[in-house]
Order: sequence, then structure tokens, then C-alpha cells
Amino acid sequence: MSIKPLVLLPDPILRQPSKTVERVDDDLRRLADDMLETMYDAPGIGLAAVQVGEPLRMLVMDVAKEDEEKQPFVLVNPQIVATGDDVSTYEEGCLSIPDYYAEVERPAAVTVKYLDRDGKEQTLSADGMLATCVQHEIDHLNGVLFIDHISKLKRDMVVKKFTKLAKQRGSTRL
Repeated sequence: MSIKPLVLLPDPILRQPSKTVERVDDDLRRLADDMLETMYDAPGIGLAAVQVGEPLRMLVMDVAKEDEEKQPFVLVNPQIVATGDDVSTYEEGCLSIPDYYAEVERPAAVTVKYLDRDGKEQTLSADGMLATCVQHEIDHLNGVLFIDHISKLKRDMVVKKFTKLAKQRGSTRL
């Protein structure tokens, strides 16, 4: 396993919809393991493959608290099939937009169909932080960032700040 470099805003790959995974194999499982290691190292609670430069419809997450046993999820080709009527608001952050947080309103409960790391179809019914996390990560797979759920004024300020930082770092991927 290895820690992968994170893709940061304003890299355009973050805005591209990810490709459907055609086959769950050892290479994909290795990528999932690398993503989990990267996520834990960051530290974060969720990570989409596109955030490590792999535009594939796969995400990893673990919302267990620090004092709890790890509960990693690997979701391949996840698809939200139902949402609850209630909404909840959480302060969200993103490993691709470091040190920026904003309150985002999302459905409080979701049902997601996906393939697990063995390629078996699964269904996840989630609420609370797990529901928020899975929606945030699925947004990444669709080229959507959490800042797209805040006001245009705030979003424009964040994008401007990260574009300036990327230029200062000499990033070629603007």
C-alpha cells in the first residue's frame, strides 16, 4: 500500500464525471487499499478515486470516531437509489480543498447500491454522518464539489483563493 498525492482545487479533473468501473480486480482492490491509506493519513473520512487522479467511479470512507475500531467501506459504481424526506446540515470539508469548511444541507438518509471490493452487489442504508459522507463522495464521482452547494459568492472566493495558491506552487494543472 502507498499514500497517493491528493488532487487539489482548481485541478480540472475534479470537475470531470468519473468512468464506470468495468471490472473489480486485484488492481482495483490495490487502488482501494492505497486510497484508504491516503484517506487515513490525510486524515479524512472519505475519498473518491478522482481525488488521487483516477477518474473511476469508486470511493472509500470510514466515519468511525478516533476511539472506535476502523470501519472502512469501499464502494464501486455507487448509485443513490433513494433519499429520505428529511434534511440535515453538516459542516463539510474536503481533502481536495484543504482547510476550508462550510455548512451543507443534504438529505438526512440515503440508500445506495454499489459493488463491494469483491464485485458483489450491496445495498447501504445510511443516515447521519455516513449519509452525508457518501453523498459528498458520490458528488465527486459526478464532478461536483461541496462548494457547489454554497452561495456563488462564497464559492467564487474559494476558487479564486485556490487558483492563486496553485499558481504560487507552480502547478501546471490549472
